[in-house]
Amino acid sequence: MSRRVLTEALAGQRGAIALSTLLVAGHQAGEVAVPFLIGVVIDRAVDGGVGDLALWLGVLAAVYIGLSYSYRFGERFGQRASEQAAHALRLRLTGRVLHERGGAERDRLPGALVAVATSDAARVGAVAIAVSSGIAAVAGLIFAAVLLLSISVPLGLLVLLGTPPLMGLTRLIGKPLEERSETEQEHAAQASGVAADLLAGLRVIKGLRAEPAAIARYRERSRAAYTATVHAARTEAAYQGLVLLLSGLFLAVVAVAGGLLAINGDITVGQLISTLGLAQFLVGPISTFGWVGADLAQGRASARRVAAVLDAPDAVTGGDADPQTPVRGAVRVRLRGIDVEVAPGELVGVVATDPALAGELVRLLGRSHDPADGELALDGVAMRELSPAGVRAAVLATEHNTDLFDGTIRAAVSLGGRARPETVDAAVTAAAADEVAGTLPDGLDTVLDDGARSLSGGQRQRIALARALAADPPVLVVHDPTTAVDTVTEARIAGALRGIRAGRTTILLTTSPALLAATDRVVVVHEDAVRADGTHAGLVAEDELYRETVLA
Repeated sequence: MSRRVLTEALAGQRGAIALSTLLVAGHQAGEVAVPFLIGVVIDRAVDGGVGDLALWLGVLAAVYIGLSYSYRFGERFGQRASEQAAHALRLRLTGRVLHERGGAERDRLPGALVAVATSDAARVGAVAIAVSSGIAAVAGLIFAAVLLLSISVPLGLLVLLGTPPLMGLTRLIGKPLEERSETEQEHAAQASGVAADLLAGLRVIKGLRAEPAAIARYRERSRAAYTATVHAARTEAAYQGLVLLLSGLFLAVVAVAGGLLAINGDITVGQLISTLGLAQFLVGPISTFGWVGADLAQGRASARRVAAVLDAPDAVTGGDADPQTPVRGAVRVRLRGIDVEVAPGELVGVVATDPALAGELVRLLGRSHDPADGELALDGVAMRELSPAGVRAAVLATEHNTDLFDGTIRAAVSLGGRARPETVDAAVTAAAADEVAGTLPDGLDTVLDDGARSLSGGQRQRIALARALAADPPVLVVHDPTTAVDTVTEARIAGALRGIRAGRTTILLTTSPALLAATDRVVVVHEDAVRADGTHAGLVAEDELYRETVLA
């Protein structure tokens, strides 16, 4: 999986990577040519050829200019490839997380997904630079070996035969780094996820005075992430140190061999200087193999985490048909022992004595997942046979805990301008969100930042309900939309709800007596079975369980 992610990420930037590799290889060739040319210049000076000396000095100057520009533009193309590869990967991850069939978010905290889309994507993108730099380093070594062969065959063979084992050894000792890098990223993602969740629920935590427990939870995750990071850093430091030691030993062997050849008269003074310069140059490519190996190890580890998100199984499978048009709004729920039918245009209340069941019904009606046992139908067609996007275009199911995004209240309610102004105004009034806007300096044009956390829970609920009403779907399912709203405002909302939803199917999963009183009928679900079905007034008078659940 990791190989596929890396291959696809690099394939998308092959042009930029090729240019970067070519230019950086040109820089490496220039770096190799400099000590060789210095040796030639020295030999020409010793021989007394002034004309040749000037010529070779000019060549040396031209090589310096060429290698400077090659490095500058080569690095630019490499960075571009890295950033674009990471950006493309982030878009793929975002698309997978937002895919209509879901599944990527299963068993993953939101902060963990953010870490994959940021840190891991960046590490995969960095492989583009590692590839171009690694290939360029190999080209530099080959060019250095060719020049050394022109000076002395034994020296050239020493480099040519000694480099592959050295590269293989650096790859071998980089394995532990890859394993620890993956562990480090996993712990860091978990710590980020916990931090994001704690910040999202900060008000609740303070209200419950649960700060010590929250801090302890984050401290535990953070300590695990810290320990994993330290272990990975130690491994990387040891890896870089070993690579440096090996390259130093290799350099010493080449330098000693060149010195012995000079003593024996097999090479000139200028060639000896060239040999020493080339041997010193070899430190650069070999050290490059060190950080390239580290980046490749980290990139592979991150690619595995990216692949796990991209290849996550769908939460909703099957079903590609579109709902019939126009959508009538007939809904049927057959789930375990529950069998409920809602007629088109009906306003129905559902009272579930088990709050978890109410939440599950909302998610099933929104087709976030399909029931393991049972079936839901829209206008007589099983939802399993319909595409998730088609179902959600016809059925808007809003959970109890909803989020408001940064922007104005008007933009939040109008769904980014998709709802008509008159529809927005009617929805704001029906949800009593006009009272919220009246307390703010710019009314509906007040900018809400930080997820509207400066507003009270009831104010946020009214804006969220207005947003759902402004969408004006054929079928609207809402779960406890007024739990944080005062009774007077709740009664106003209940009175307006029937009018704004007239002719369209509405299902209220709630225990609010004010909202239930506005419904056509109420279905009571207890212990996975329909306990009662009637009007609110009738059930209050006749059903003790209903009274205890709704009026207590």
